[in-house]
Amino acid sequence: MTFSLVARCAETGMFGVAVSSSSPAVAARCAYARAGVGAVASQNVTDPTLGPACLDLMQAGASAREAVAELVSQRDYMAFRQLLAVDARGVVAIHSGAKALGVVGEATGAGVVSAGNLLAAPGVPAAVVAGFEAATGHLGDRLVAAMQAGLAAGGEAGPVHSAGMMLVDKVAWPVAELRCDWDDAGAPIAAMARAWDVYKPQLEDYVTRALDPSEAPSYGVPGDA
Repeated sequence: MTFSLVARCAETGMFGVAVSSSSPAVAARCAYARAGVGAVASQNVTDPTLGPACLDLMQAGASAREAVAELVSQRDYMAFRQLLAVDARGVVAIHSGAKALGVVGEATGAGVVSAGNLLAAPGVPAAVVAGFEAATGHLGDRLVAAMQAGLAAGGEAGPVHSAGMMLVDKVAWPVAELRCDWDDAGAPIAAMARAWDVYKPQLEDYVTRALDPSEAPSYGVPGDA
């Protein structure tokens, strides 16, 4: 009941994850990324421990393929899981267990991998990857375009209600973590896109505010000097 992608920007080294689902708060359970290391999506009867574990393995020197293979061989219940990863070299990997739900699909590209379950059609992840590869600009723009392409290709078999996007760059925290945890109208990807349009121009300012508040621009709120 989820479709997602993880990706690395070849120009900047930034990593990102985007995900949408009919379940609530999908990004809280499924999206993981670490600056300089990689990005991971853990989905389909989700085990939230898989994301950090995969990132730990890659940080210790494993490739995305090695990290995913090790987890598949060592963890219980991997037949129920989907796990997507991209590493610092842009190598991608994916595991879709035999008990993944409904129509399952997966697709890879250069530095990007997408997968889904309970899909409207098995080609949805290929549409996500194609949307990412056709888009230009900031990694966040490309993630949004990819998810919109997946939705246009059918998305889930039923309406989606939550979506989220995480970006990491050169600092230890996510430089963007935007979520729509529930949308009754079934348009969480559109809500995520609107949030990104608002946040994108301020992204670097929030990093500056953390690193050197004396250089921070105005907060633009009532009472700010």
